[in-house]
Amino acid sequence: MAQATAEIQRIPGGVEVVPDTQFKDGPANTIKDILGWVPGVLIQTRWGPDGRISIRGSGLSRSFGNRGINPYMDGIPINTADGLFDLFEIDPTAYRYVEVFKGANALRYGSNSLGGAINFVMPTGRDASPFEARFDAGSFGYLKTQTSSGGAYGPADYFITASAQREDKHSRTDTERLNANFGYQFSPDAETRFYVNAGRWRAEIPGEVTKTAALSNPRAANPDFLIQDQQRNIDTVRLANKTTLRFDNTTVDFGIFGLDRHVDHPIFQYLDFTAKDYGGFVRATDDRLIGGFRNRLITGVTLQNGTIDINQYINLPGAVKGPLASSNLWKSENTSIYGDNSFFVLPNVALVAGGLFMHAVRDQRDRFLTDGDQSGRRTWDNISPRVGLLWDVDPAWQVFGNISRSAEVPTFDVNTFATPASSNVDIQTATTYEIGTRGRRPDVTWDVSLYRANIRNELQCLTVVVNPFFTNPCVQTNAGRTFHQGVEAGAGVAFLKSVFTQEDRVWFNLVYTYGDFRFHDDAIWGNNRLPGAPAHYLRAEVLYKNPNGFYAGPNVEWMPQSFFADNANTLTIDPYALLNFKVGYDTGVGWSGYIEGRNLLDKRYISSTITVGTADPTMALFNPGTGRAIYGGVRYRM
Repeated sequence: MAQATAEIQRIPGGVEVVPDTQFKDGPANTIKDILGWVPGVLIQTRWGPDGRISIRGSGLSRSFGNRGINPYMDGIPINTADGLFDLFEIDPTAYRYVEVFKGANALRYGSNSLGGAINFVMPTGRDASPFEARFDAGSFGYLKTQTSSGGAYGPADYFITASAQREDKHSRTDTERLNANFGYQFSPDAETRFYVNAGRWRAEIPGEVTKTAALSNPRAANPDFLIQDQQRNIDTVRLANKTTLRFDNTTVDFGIFGLDRHVDHPIFQYLDFTAKDYGGFVRATDDRLIGGFRNRLITGVTLQNGTIDINQYINLPGAVKGPLASSNLWKSENTSIYGDNSFFVLPNVALVAGGLFMHAVRDQRDRFLTDGDQSGRRTWDNISPRVGLLWDVDPAWQVFGNISRSAEVPTFDVNTFATPASSNVDIQTATTYEIGTRGRRPDVTWDVSLYRANIRNELQCLTVVVNPFFTNPCVQTNAGRTFHQGVEAGAGVAFLKSVFTQEDRVWFNLVYTYGDFRFHDDAIWGNNRLPGAPAHYLRAEVLYKNPNGFYAGPNVEWMPQSFFADNANTLTIDPYALLNFKVGYDTGVGWSGYIEGRNLLDKRYISSTITVGTADPTMALFNPGTGRAIYGGVRYRM
């Protein structure tokens, strides 16, 4: 992980490495457990492991799934080819660390979205525990077991982990996951690694409810969802290979990947579809002296193609397939060619320049012609340049700035080709300006970024359509000009030392995110705030850490100001503050354990909302937050 931290800090923008020690000392249930303490990352839970993840205001109009961020596992794409990804596949117990690249700072992987990229990195047999097992239990029927093993035998090594969990938080979910990798070193400078990721998810969907229902009876599901027994059932298998070759000054990674996913999904209609994705990549990193100056070049190509074979039926009461309502074959093609060069004009000052060319195709073949032929095809070509500067003030303190472009292609549920308007949704582009600083000293850490993104054609909910069994108020199209600007700040300070014993610490940790997302002189919405995200979000903790492995302390999660559920800025989500406390023991090997209480004052609040054009209080838009919950777990590592 030290190497990953050193490499990521060569990027002149908002980035962070999250070690597993920060998310395996608790329930390790959802992606919020992994990234909840990263400034600028907003995670709004819906139910079970599902939720909306947004970086710098990306994907706020998504009422299901996620877009606007590119997820990777060990540098290999794990989103579907049209740009969507599910959170259920993310198993926090499977990773050694996680890299977060905000905005165009993800160029090193060829990512070019407004939100950036997240890379989940598994251990290998060369750095994993030979054996590890854990058991977690808690409120709302939460149970999770996990076991893993890793080892190296000469040039070969392996790591494998499997987990199973269930919970009844607002609905019942059962999830099993398998993650593994197998490596072989041909020489110190040549190795290959195979990856296997498999998952099974069975979930009952509670649905969104009205604001009154969410706050008065937060454990009740939407009655209409119960009538149709709405569910989300997914089976996924992903296979990949990555080979690394090291030369004198150059490292080359190349590989292939493939995905097979089946989704059985009775909702307002009964969706049954299979996604098959495949692709390959090559990435080269060259670090050498040019004319006596250090130069670091990263360049690469990523191909990601796929098909989604989707049939949609009338959903009869009790989740029974009725007559066929639509049938489509969706094809996606994506080619990214990118380069990012850092030229050190001084030993501690680098000028950074790069860019990305993206070619994307979205093709729909309609096989259900009763309601007309809704076939269609769109093609986009886009160039996104980037320039920046990185200054190492001293070995533990950096200052940085950059200007970058980003682009995001509409997903198939946006470009439906059902009407002329839905056939012409265009690519979302943004120009982002960013400055910041980060530093790590023995008793003080900080990470601060300020940014502004001027956006054209933002994919946004502008109209309202209501189905009696499914509130689907977000028909996405292109907004006019919008902007996203904000502050991402994280800090930690050891304000008490040697309290009870030599070298113990009391840490104060703070994460603050400010986001100002608005329309800009829109003909209808003027300069209203974009809905879906709070302007201010803060997490803080006081944590005592003893060198013998004991830790304990309270923390708070605070949203001090309401935000809107609609473009008209008429319906609000109320402020809230949650009090939490954790205590545990962990020395890194042998037995460890924890007890954690969340929302100890049992505050009723709304965790996420569907966004709409104009809302009224009777709309079922809201997901209630989790009430008072207690979790505990034990873990053993050899």
